[in-house]
Amino acid sequence: MADFEEVVNTRRSIREYDSKEVEDEKIEKILKAAMQAPGSRLKAEPWEFIVIKNRKTLKEIGEIKPRVRDAPVAIVLVANIERAFYKTMWQQDMSAAAENMLLEACNLGLGGLWNGVTPEEERMDKIAKLVGIDDENLKVFCLITLGYPKEGLKNEFMDKFDESRIHYEKY
Repeated sequence: MADFEEVVNTRRSIREYDSKEVEDEKIEKILKAAMQAPGSRLKAEPWEFIVIKNRKTLKEIGEIKPRVRDAPVAIVLVANIERAFYKTMWQQDMSAAAENMLLEACNLGLGGLWNGVTPEEERMDKIAKLVGIDDENLKVFCLITLGYPKEGLKNEFMDKFDESRIHYEKY
């Protein structure tokens, strides 16, 4: 297990994966990390998750989001708007969960990629249909693909700090 600073500073978007299967124990740890994310209100977190390993389903989703096609696993993040405390701010809660997932994936030696879906209604609807969602209160937010990085790829430090983007008191 890496320390927090190492995980935060080395996590990268990994777009290509080895064919090795991701262990269920690691997927569960990633989902637990997602549910530890801060939310707008305790016990009103909107998140739900659909874990997809089925090659046929991954290929079908890959017609909409190509990076999903060859991933060993994809997790669809779904917002349950009825459960959300702030009905118009659910994207923030979902984003926090997604980032926690990516950090935990890095911590576990996996690669991960945030595949954006929201706010594109057509993509949201197509993916919802593919995963069996038929409820207007359930919104597909994004997909997180996971896997062991393909040879030559890894989570590694890239200095993105830019002091010119920091402002104090006023812009």
